[in-house]
Amino acid sequence: LTVLIIVLSIFMLFSCSKKEAAEKVYVFATDATWPPLEYIDESGNLTGFEVELVPMIGEKVGVKMVAKNIPWDTIFAGLANGQYDGVASGVSVTEDRKKTMDFSTPILEAGQVIIVKKDSTVKGIDDIKGLKVGVQIGTTGDLVLDNYDVVRKQYDDIGLALQDMLNNNLDACVCDSLIASDFVLANPNYSDKLKVAGSSFTQEDIAIAVKKGNKELLDLINKGLSELKADGSYDKLKAKWNLL
Repeated sequence: LTVLIIVLSIFMLFSCSKKEAAEKVYVFATDATWPPLEYIDESGNLTGFEVELVPMIGEKVGVKMVAKNIPWDTIFAGLANGQYDGVASGVSVTEDRKKTMDFSTPILEAGQVIIVKKDSTVKGIDDIKGLKVGVQIGTTGDLVLDNYDVVRKQYDDIGLALQDMLNNNLDACVCDSLIASDFVLANPNYSDKLKVAGSSFTQEDIAIAVKKGNKELLDLINKGLSELKADGSYDKLKAKWNLL
């Protein structure tokens, strides 16, 4: 009887371990203030290009991957602390970030651009010296302004910065070109009031970040991305979100 109990216990532990492994869900943090990459729609649902891309990657490699809305100012600390498995939130690949996290193959290419009001005389990065410029705190747009002589004002959400500019409290805003296109070209609240001044003044890759050394997850992401690109699903998703 004792032997039978031991055997059954081992079997149950093995079964539970297999079940837990099968039910493993990889959670990716995303700051839902960056349409069309990630945002909350009118029905209160988390949506966007990366929000849809994450589970599609999981499906290709046979695991469950989901996106979770996390504020940007805590997003990388949470990754380092293991609160979630990755970050899919328009993350630019930089040398500094490579020191503390690993990146997937690029999912998009982007750059930083200047957004101004339609009647602004600003034509590009060379015209912002001494001006009041709004950015979302902790983003690449925030960091890149270290190199420019401007009066920087940081916001929790780029939408708040844009609104402050419309209220005449800022001269310009700096953000990712993908985000700028959505605000300026696709957003009816801004399209007749704002414009992009010049072209991108930086060039960068956008990728999915994982905790430094998490090769197992990184390999799954890259494999899934490769398969999505190969069968055309990736290009269809980009077209859906006007990212071509």
